[in-house]
Amino acid sequence: ARLKEVRPEVLTSPISVRLINFLTMNKTTNSMKTLASIALFIFISFNLQAQDKKAKDLLDQVTAKVKSYDNIVIDFKYALNNSKENINQESKGNVTMKGNMYVLNLMGVTKIFDGKKIYTINPEDEEVSISKLNEKDDQAVTPSKMLTFYNSGYKYTWDIKQNVKGRQIQYVKLVPTSAKDQRREILLGIDIQTKNIYNLIEIGKNGTKTTLTVNSFKINQPLSKNQFTFEASKYPKYYINKLD
Repeated sequence: ARLKEVRPEVLTSPISVRLINFLTMNKTTNSMKTLASIALFIFISFNLQAQDKKAKDLLDQVTAKVKSYDNIVIDFKYALNNSKENINQESKGNVTMKGNMYVLNLMGVTKIFDGKKIYTINPEDEEVSISKLNEKDDQAVTPSKMLTFYNSGYKYTWDIKQNVKGRQIQYVKLVPTSAKDQRREILLGIDIQTKNIYNLIEIGKNGTKTTLTVNSFKINQPLSKNQFTFEASKYPKYYINKLD
């Protein structure tokens, strides 16, 4: 599930460790070997720092681009895979965002956040659940946060570049800093030309791979003034479940 390419991190692999040991094994030229290993260590350190800075700079550009839009409309594909559990699910969805407000449609369920409350509309159960967003909860995930989640709580490194139908997609690998996080790593694909997110590949410690791929990314669209308003009159037969 891991994207492969020869990267600076490879220099710290067991093979590189054996190379350093080889450089320092002859005691008759110990000082020269030591200098060689120090030089290699310095090279690795500066190279990794340069790669990390490139990753941070690119993520900063993505964040600035997202914040510059008045609104964003995205069509996406969602895929969940776990070979051990024989799970292979795919679904399409869309989301409209303006500031913190959003309308999300996925797997037959619609979520509306008007800036204060979340309305979850489930046609199958004919039920609408209403809850408040706890703004103090750092774990609360919103679609808008999905585009800037990487700003804290992760270590990031420069990964591979892929050509996707003529688009240059640069990947940045993010590793959660919290040991409690159930995700092993996240690969964030960024369109080099537009600085927009192309896809997100999340790999869990249990082997589950979740992929979100953007099929359409539109900005500054004309939206209805009631775009983020829940209208109860549209659901007269639905059970209204107020959770707060």
